[in-house]
Amino acid sequence: MSLRPLTEQERADALGKAAAARAARAEAKEQLKSGMLSVADLITSGDGDSALARMKVSEMLEALPGIGRVRAAAIMDELGIAASRRLRGLGIHQRRALVDFMNEKQVHPNTAQRNM
Repeated sequence: MSLRPLTEQERADALGKAAAARAARAEAKEQLKSGMLSVADLITSGDGDSALARMKVSEMLEALPGIGRVRAAAIMDELGIAASRRLRGLGIHQRRALVDFMNEKQVHPNTAQRNM
């Protein structure tokens, strides 16, 4: 089954929408990195913002200072979160476990490197 070809206007609209979604995710990651936004706030924001809901959990974790791909994968493995999971796909127990883990380990911009 093939999709119908898009008109130039539809294509331009889709490209604009995709660019806006990428910009929203980039802004959220920057706020997370600077400490202006907490992990809990970002997860909650994903409920109302479809662009943020499509952010991968691994991307969110990697946006935190002191957490790279390996550490993000280890955290997700420890919490039982699949590598391909997006914020909208997190269940209530996974959300709670992720926020509790971040609070317990004090993973936020000012202490991420010292406590992990």
